[in-house]
Amino acid sequence: MPVIVGYVPTRVGEAALERGIHEASLRGERLIVVNASAGDAVAGDPALAAATALARVRTQLENAGVDNEIRQPQRSHSPAEELLSIAAADAASLIVIGLRRRSPVGKMLFGSTAQEILLNADCPVVAVKPDRARRGGR
Repeated sequence: MPVIVGYVPTRVGEAALERGIHEASLRGERLIVVNASAGDAVAGDPALAAATALARVRTQLENAGVDNEIRQPQRSHSPAEELLSIAAADAASLIVIGLRRRSPVGKMLFGSTAQEILLNADCPVVAVKPDRARRGGR
């Protein structure tokens, strides 16, 4: 049973990746890193990691010594649908997602991707934020 992490090339995504590595190491499980774009994957989408970012993630995973796989789905599902689908298909033990700081109105709405994952996942979900020192941007 793998740990699934939703990754975006931001501080929030890095926090999720670090926690995912930690959880996979603790559990002795494979880590599946999912980098999904909203809608059809389009060049220039800030959620879609470039080849250089994915190469850095691969190096980080290898250095951590966790069995891993990186998936960058090229379908037109939402990131939440992709994560939930992969988690169900691979019988995930855990999903790790990152949360970013929100305005008071944003807090009320919470964020559709995170909310959809938290409400619909069949396994536990860990939501993390970047360390305070790292915050200040996406």
